Amino acid sequence: MPTKPIEPQDWWIFRGPKDLSDCGEPPPWRRFGRRRGEEFLARRDEIEMVNAALYLRRPLLVTGKPGVGKTSLAYAVAAELGMGEVLRWSITTQTRLKDGLYRYDAIARLQETSRRAQEKAPRPPIGDFLRLGPLGTAFLDSAERPRVLLIDEIDKSDIDLPNDLLHIFEEGEFEIAELARLPKDEGQPRILAHDAPPGADLDSGFRIERGVVQCNRFPLVIMTSNAEREFPPAFLRRCLQLEMRPPNEDELIEIIQRHLYPAGTDQAPHFARVSGQVAALVRRFIERREREELTSDQMLNVVYLLLGHIEQERPYASRDELIAALTRDLSG
Repeated sequence: MPTKPIEPQDWWIFRGPKDLSDCGEPPPWRRFGRRRGEEFLARRDEIEMVNAALYLRRPLLVTGKPGVGKTSLAYAVAAELGMGEVLRWSITTQTRLKDGLYRYDAIARLQETSRRAQEKAPRPPIGDFLRLGPLGTAFLDSAERPRVLLIDEIDKSDIDLPNDLLHIFEEGEFEIAELARLPKDEGQPRILAHDAPPGADLDSGFRIERGVVQCNRFPLVIMTSNAEREFPPAFLRRCLQLEMRPPNEDELIEIIQRHLYPAGTDQAPHFARVSGQVAALVRRFIERREREELTSDQMLNVVYLLLGHIEQERPYASRDELIAALTRDLSG
């Protein structure tokens, strides 16, 4: 039985057996190099808990369903307070405390030392083979303001990591064993930060006294969790806790407006033209979210495609099917 030909749609880029045409600009949230967190919509309770963590120098454990903005909160704080780039430490089941503190490439050092010995050249500095991790950098950074350390998805960690972190948070120091073992006559070596640019010179690194890293100013530590596990009471007692809720109808409309029709741009006036359609789509989305697992970025995708991102409404022949495809239930 012959297949019915597909009638091309005006908005399509990929049409099947055709050459790829211009994809145009990506959605605002998919533009690499942008400053993350600037469009984040913070609630009062979220603002208060961040401020409490800043004043008390306590880590903030942020829980909530995927897509509610737990990670974006860290970037929003860093952007508003001028705390530099976020130091992000993504956790897996294999992650250990040392992974966040520093990395040491012993094999590379041995190979380079052997090569130089054959050439009768001086031994390479150990700092060439050491690099601070995101946690170590956050504790040692000597910038005017503390850094933001994002420990992402800590609920994926093994059972020991939360308690191992407690010691670091409470004592404010850790040892780099490879430096502590160095003879005293080798001086105090330098080590580069986690986010040092490629090819950075060791002179721009941090000098470590006898291998001990001492915290200068406690960073803002934001740990995210999707509540896939329980944490030890001792760990929870030393953290401030914040549960982030999915945005309600008004908040979701404002999130869409901030991303697609931001104030102060030539796109802002267009929101009045599409606000009614946006509201209708959001209400439908909220109704489904009560019985399905949906995230806010799915709604952003729908509005971006259905309303053509400002210029004109795109003529979908299968509007309902597209919405269903873009907003599948994430619970499976």
